[in-house]
Amino acid sequence: MRRRSLIGLLLGLVALSGCGTSGAKHGAAATAPQTQKPVGGVAARTCVAGSFHRYRSRRIAYAAIVRSHAVAVRRPGGRVLARFGSVNQNGVPMVFGVLGARLDGACAPTWYRVHLPMRPNGIKGWVPASEVTIASVNTRIDVDLSKRRLTLYRDGRPILTATVAVGSPATPTPTGRFYVNQRLIPDDKNGPYGPAAIGISAFSNVLTGWTQGGPVAIHGTDEPSSIGHAVSNGCIRLPNRLVPRVFAQALAGTPVTVHP
Repeated sequence: MRRRSLIGLLLGLVALSGCGTSGAKHGAAATAPQTQKPVGGVAARTCVAGSFHRYRSRRIAYAAIVRSHAVAVRRPGGRVLARFGSVNQNGVPMVFGVLGARLDGACAPTWYRVHLPMRPNGIKGWVPASEVTIASVNTRIDVDLSKRRLTLYRDGRPILTATVAVGSPATPTPTGRFYVNQRLIPDDKNGPYGPAAIGISAFSNVLTGWTQGGPVAIHGTDEPSSIGHAVSNGCIRLPNRLVPRVFAQALAGTPVTVHP
């Protein structure tokens, strides 16, 4: 992030969103664990009602796309954490990163455990399966702050490694597990964000008064000399020549891990 918040420039940005290739109504129940139990000579899927199935692996992850609205709660049937519409305040489809699902006796998801795009960083909640559609993504991003290196993986294999600029000591890039929640293209592709910006579900831990809470993104830069240094206001700057490659792969829901 620079002196002006990334999202503060959204009047000059086109917002995009993309999810994976496999979407399924009410949450891709076929991905749930199953036991085969003969019923009248026909195999039937059964699960322990209320059991939890983890969805994410090193090769594939899932995004939950809000249909018309979604209510996130601390636990199934519990207190409301937040309410979400089908798009966020930038007009981008609202997406959560899926961690797993609570299943019924037929192995169908009833609730999803998700990462939420809000403070505090890393906050998780539950959303009803009926309020979202699930899509898969086969990419993930790893950011090593000490090495100032970004690695993009597809199907569990690294396909791109790049030196990046990261947050300064006064405005550090937050660490943790996040996900891509919005994708943005600036009108001026030679401007401070380069040809594109990949918004992630992280917020600056120090710039709390910034527009929309100080969101963090992976983006290009008009200061190529900053690459390889700890100089940003929290965002992760890529060389402009690599931004289109990362942007094309990092669809909404892509897990992003940032570590020291």
